Amino acid sequence: MSAFASALLGLLLAAGSPLTQEGRVSERRPRARELGLAPGVFEPGPLDAITDVAGVSVGHVTLVEGDTVRTGITVVVPHAGNLFQDKVPGAVFVGNAFGKLAGSTQVRELGTIETPIVLTNTLAVGAAVEAIVGFTLAQPGNEAVRSVNALVGETNDGALNDIRAMRVTRADVLAALASAATGPVPEGSVGAGTGTVAFGWKGGIGTASRRLPTELGGYTLGVLVQANFGGVLMMDGVPVGRELGRREIATARPVGTDDAGDGSCLIVVATDAPLSAHDLERLAARAVFGLARTGSSFSNGSGDYALAFSTAAELRVRHGEPVPRARTLLPSEGLSPLFQAALETTEEAVLNALLRATSVSGMGRSVEAIPLDRVRAALAKYGRPAAQGRAAER
Repeated sequence: MSAFASALLGLLLAAGSPLTQEGRVSERRPRARELGLAPGVFEPGPLDAITDVAGVSVGHVTLVEGDTVRTGITVVVPHAGNLFQDKVPGAVFVGNAFGKLAGSTQVRELGTIETPIVLTNTLAVGAAVEAIVGFTLAQPGNEAVRSVNALVGETNDGALNDIRAMRVTRADVLAALASAATGPVPEGSVGAGTGTVAFGWKGGIGTASRRLPTELGGYTLGVLVQANFGGVLMMDGVPVGRELGRREIATARPVGTDDAGDGSCLIVVATDAPLSAHDLERLAARAVFGLARTGSSFSNGSGDYALAFSTAAELRVRHGEPVPRARTLLPSEGLSPLFQAALETTEEAVLNALLRATSVSGMGRSVEAIPLDRVRAALAKYGRPAAQGRAAER
């Protein structure tokens, strides 16, 4: 058992976790490419997921209890080692700051990420910070650590979840960490996407990736989104929201009211390209820009954040290392293909979040999954026939 796993097991047992909570996937719904939607020009990686970036893992805990709890946790782990001791270069870009992104100021100041990234609901940020700090302090080699910059983001799932109950616990966050794995990523109404709503339909977690051709560096870029925002949905250039008569545009209401057009989107971008923190911030900006391709309205009440990190081993920052060492960085002139990849990968990740999400009821309200038959009809109307058959939904 690795030191990472040993430390996590001890924390889970201490927190009383049964080690049985996992992201729950119910009915099989299609991803974007199974409907013939393939935004952009670059090809995806083998999984078409953020885990196509080697070493990156994702975990979920989904909390569904009674008629009121519809929430969860999603974690993204940049590498399997001790992140505090081997920090990855990272950056944050803020599209609209109506949200809570704990740890963002230190990332901006120092250009490094030293903990797993946690996504959850608005009022669970504190519990997640406590869990990640405790996890980091317990890792072998961190016995003298006295400051930890936990990185936790959120969207507000109060439309379907009793967010005031503050159901998410430290044990839930640790269980999500324990479930983190490379390979296919569960999407839709799971983890931090359990109670989210996007474009008036059920939102959720979505992911996608791109692999650049060899002549453009051969780098891989992956994105994971927590989609919980409004606008008028576009799907790879097709005005699906308009065709389906759904416009989720926020009106001028007091902050805190139930406005369907408000909401947020957290975006995590991973790449193996050797980028500086400065250029990672530029890359993160393109991910936020990519939301515009989906029809996002970027409303006053929307927290739109992107976090980006590089897994390039030679760029990791060893904790306490005072000695300069040579590093290889991709020149800024080589960034344009990665910018393009970030735009189209973010777009596809949002589409996957919507298409994979299942209908959810909670707090006396039901939010339906986007209707696949009507999506197909809209695509066909604009000359974009969907993939034949319904095998993808079985």
